[in-house]
Amino acid sequence: MREKENKISRRTFLRYTAAMGTMAGVSSLLPAYAFSGFKKRDVLTPQGPDNVIDLTISKITITIAGKKTQATTINGTVPGPLIRLKEGQDITLRVTNNLDEDTSIHWHGILLPFQMDGVPGVSFDGIKPGETFEYKYPVRQSGTYWYHSHSGLQEQLGHYGPMIIDPADNDPVEYDREYPVVLGDWTFEDPYEVLENLVKQDGYYNFQQRTMGEFLRDARKDGLGSALKNYGMFGQMRMSATDLLDITGATYTHLMNGRGPDSNWTALFKKGEKVRLRFINASAGTTAFDVRIPGMKMTVVQTDGQNVEPVAVDEFRIGIAETYDVIVEPKEEKAFTIFAESLDRSSYARGTLAPREGMEAPVPELRPRPVRSMKDMGMKMDMAGMDMDDGNMKMEGMDHGEHGNMNMDHGNMQMPAKAADPVKHGSDRHGISAAAIADYQFDRLDEPGIGLGNDGRKVLVYRDLKSLDPNTDEREPGREVELHLTGNMERYMWSFDGKEFYEVDGPIEFKHNERLRLILVNDTMMEHPIHLHGMWMEMENGNGQYNPRKHTLLVQPGQRISARVTPRDKGRWAFHCHILYHMERGMFRVVQVADEKGDIYAESNL
Repeated sequence: MREKENKISRRTFLRYTAAMGTMAGVSSLLPAYAFSGFKKRDVLTPQGPDNVIDLTISKITITIAGKKTQATTINGTVPGPLIRLKEGQDITLRVTNNLDEDTSIHWHGILLPFQMDGVPGVSFDGIKPGETFEYKYPVRQSGTYWYHSHSGLQEQLGHYGPMIIDPADNDPVEYDREYPVVLGDWTFEDPYEVLENLVKQDGYYNFQQRTMGEFLRDARKDGLGSALKNYGMFGQMRMSATDLLDITGATYTHLMNGRGPDSNWTALFKKGEKVRLRFINASAGTTAFDVRIPGMKMTVVQTDGQNVEPVAVDEFRIGIAETYDVIVEPKEEKAFTIFAESLDRSSYARGTLAPREGMEAPVPELRPRPVRSMKDMGMKMDMAGMDMDDGNMKMEGMDHGEHGNMNMDHGNMQMPAKAADPVKHGSDRHGISAAAIADYQFDRLDEPGIGLGNDGRKVLVYRDLKSLDPNTDEREPGREVELHLTGNMERYMWSFDGKEFYEVDGPIEFKHNERLRLILVNDTMMEHPIHLHGMWMEMENGNGQYNPRKHTLLVQPGQRISARVTPRDKGRWAFHCHILYHMERGMFRVVQVADEKGDIYAESNL
């Protein structure tokens, strides 16, 4: 048959060879370039009639960025092996612990029975040294995901890896080649010493404080009175305008697929091909990355494993635990740099997209370190209906994104979404665990984030994300649950509603199959990637039934963000900031989903 008459094109057939129903042994058919940076033995597919994958957790000496170091590895590598599954399978993942301490694996973003979720003390007891635990669950979704330890600080020591789930039906995204791009951060210090340093001294790793020269520059630009007021307010609140990331390039080496910037991880292409790059931010510390490929547009087609309407961008910010899939189409046979710059501009990860191994392209210089604004502090300065933000005049309520067209929703004309008005904080100050509160909470869905959007590049914003398929639950929320993200940087205390995990009386109660609105308010001056296990958060960004489904929301300082949630799976689910050190210091809760009888177990588990 001619290709145009065949329902499955040659391109689609080749792409799906690795995802056919008989997955066993197929990885050997993948060309060497298919997972550059991942050896063939490190692409794992289910084997045998029971669809088994074996994983072993061990501490070994490896080389990172040219230095020998001890790492907690999965099957001997950092990142761990790529796990490739197919929607509709029932799988068994056998995890053997060769460490001298307990371990675990959480399957990030995967919908499964809560006993298989892999959070010690919440969903199971953990995996003891020398023991093997079998995770068994049906694969009910597709997309780009990842997995990692939920035990202590093991994730910072290399205990993470990528996961790709191929759809049961044809993938709506067309591409010729694909590469997982796992971003990470590595410290040659003991992670527990890093945590101790953060507790002992505010800004221990921040070597980018504002200087007298910077003050004089600001005074010349904004006027002496304005500069004095700005610096004075930060001083009065005992905050630093350069508290961007707790842990910086002062100790971190940022990695791309386990390789440092000088190692030049390379993804190969042929001119004219569509290349799918599956970005995963597996950082354990505090690193949000700003990703761009100079000289090339990227088309975002998926976030957190869920397909979205394609969005062409020059750059996007990826918070810890988020995933973004992009399509690029190189038109020239030359090298392009894949550049992932840390939010605080202290370091970067990089690789190369090239037609041949060994090629390189110029690496961009790090951009100037940004500074926090009054808006990041939750302060609103009105001036005749105008809002002053970072020195720019903006009309409140205006939508500055590219949303000039009318959107169709269920056949009805719908005006483009616009930013909601700021919300005044209530009387609760959240106690000593909250150094400050956001007096005003802002809708920041149209904002790319600090340090972005001022250089002419099209940057992805949350308002751009629109689900390719409608959400199935059309009910309006029956109730609201509002939680405030709180912290005290001086004492390195992190919490929800001013209470660290050990201080709370019990779990947050969700009702099985109810429809609720989850509201998150960031009272701190730092970005927090908030992850809810076991269910989707349908981010309310103005797209109605096409609101994007997310497992992790990067919440900006002073932001108020909401999502609709339907808890379809009963059980106990972790809910936390995905900055590992924030979670360890208290920004962690448990969500319990029970039926009307108070039962948290599915019928099949009774």
